[in-house]
Amino acid sequence: MEIKLEKAETLKEKPDSSTLGFGKIFTDYMFMMDWNIDKGWYNQRIVPFANISLHPASTVLHYGSEIFEGLKAYRRKDGKVQLFRPIENIRRMNRSAERLCLPQIPEDMAMEILTTFVRLEQDWTPDAEGTSLYLRPFMFGNDETLGVHAVHNATYVIIASPVGSYYKEGINPVKIMIEDEDVRAVRGGTGYAKCGGNYAASNRAGERAEKKGYSQVLWLDGVERKYIEEVGAMNVMFMIGDEIVTPMLSGSILPGITRMSCLEVLRKEGYKVSERLLSIDELADAMKNGTLKEAWGCGTAAVVSPIGELCYKDVKYTVNNGEIGKVTQHLYDTLTGIQWGKIEDTFGWTQEI
Repeated sequence: MEIKLEKAETLKEKPDSSTLGFGKIFTDYMFMMDWNIDKGWYNQRIVPFANISLHPASTVLHYGSEIFEGLKAYRRKDGKVQLFRPIENIRRMNRSAERLCLPQIPEDMAMEILTTFVRLEQDWTPDAEGTSLYLRPFMFGNDETLGVHAVHNATYVIIASPVGSYYKEGINPVKIMIEDEDVRAVRGGTGYAKCGGNYAASNRAGERAEKKGYSQVLWLDGVERKYIEEVGAMNVMFMIGDEIVTPMLSGSILPGITRMSCLEVLRKEGYKVSERLLSIDELADAMKNGTLKEAWGCGTAAVVSPIGELCYKDVKYTVNNGEIGKVTQHLYDTLTGIQWGKIEDTFGWTQEI
């Protein structure tokens, strides 16, 4: 596969690591390629980062035909750059594409594209503690017609953004409101796909929670409205007694790569881990009787985010005295240690660029 490179006339000045936020600064280049139902994938190119021109009737603008991924490149202490489980992001994107009737990308092609792009932009990977190069592959339907149907034309893009440390002042447990009105997704819908519509649908509840002083909401299922699903835009885990419980993947929950990694670490170390239905009643009982020892969200941006307080129907429950728990801290230290090359990767998860 030939990837054409269009050189930028001038390159941007690299930002100071202390000024990095999340997704506000972008690198010099972006990758693009097009797809047509008859031609397949074509015109693979790396071009200077710039706005994308779309026809006003483009499918993505009217029918939400869009998917995306999020992963990071990490600067190790030896100066080399590595990715964390990139093949899992590629596979998940293909599952998302299948659900939204967008074209899939062969795994070997997707990996070659990703590594070629990161290799070109690797100097943008910051080296300050906790920083990384966030990678955002995305795909959208691009038919120039208002008809509702599976797409005949699509565009695939990768952009990159150097990002700061998620926990600038240390890991502080967050307050979470249990949402009992809105739902994020339903079984049979697009909950397991990483598409923009899922996130747009979650904004109203998130805004309500923020006004009440909570960082995010804990979602219940959309059918029976009683089973725990996700927390904000992350997967969620609970330590109830000696059992670590995370909601089973029923089709409405995103199969997170950090979630998968947490489970693999915990099982390897002998913890009792269950992927099952967890009702709000069971969780409420555990909060009342003190058997809920720890709770945390997990995802690419934060790795793990400890939960210090849960509020259900205006009743507040403190988790682990509002402090980060031992298991939560251990997972954070283990995963970030592997990602930044501080500890040995015995799982074979990392890929050097």
